[in-house]
Amino acid sequence: MENSLSLFRTVQVMAFDVDGVMTDGKLLVTDSGDLLRTMHIRDGYALQLAVNKGFRVMAISGARSDGVAQRLRQLGMNQVFMGVRDKGAYLSGILHQEMINASGLLYMGDDLPDLPALKLAGVPVCPSDAAPQVKSCCKYISPFQGGAGCVRDVIEKVLRLHGLWEEG
Repeated sequence: MENSLSLFRTVQVMAFDVDGVMTDGKLLVTDSGDLLRTMHIRDGYALQLAVNKGFRVMAISGARSDGVAQRLRQLGMNQVFMGVRDKGAYLSGILHQEMINASGLLYMGDDLPDLPALKLAGVPVCPSDAAPQVKSCCKYISPFQGGAGCVRDVIEKVLRLHGLWEEG
């Protein structure tokens, strides 16, 4: 893991897993079988700001959730991919199709299905409560847990290093 935050200077595209990164990974199951998640409002603010500042920001989730997809689209994200089984292959296809250099890709994941995407990204990052195998391949580990500000943490670093963070 690199100590220097200079690695965030290269970031042009940001991709995030959903469960365990944008959420705390817990699911509330209703009697009707609906699965409910919580998302941190500060992560949402940072996602929206990054999109508004011209960054390509995407979500890649193995799960399917219309509510999550709707929330992320409300934040301005137009690349929300749900039900993705092989995140590495899927992300590789996007990079190839859109001619994006992997060295400028930040990917944040927390668990084993994220490993292929993390290994593809030039800037692999994770929340503090990620699986040990994920932590071992990341260049930065956020001090924040999934669903508790880790997305905001990395987006704020990227935007600050590009001179684009707004100080309210």
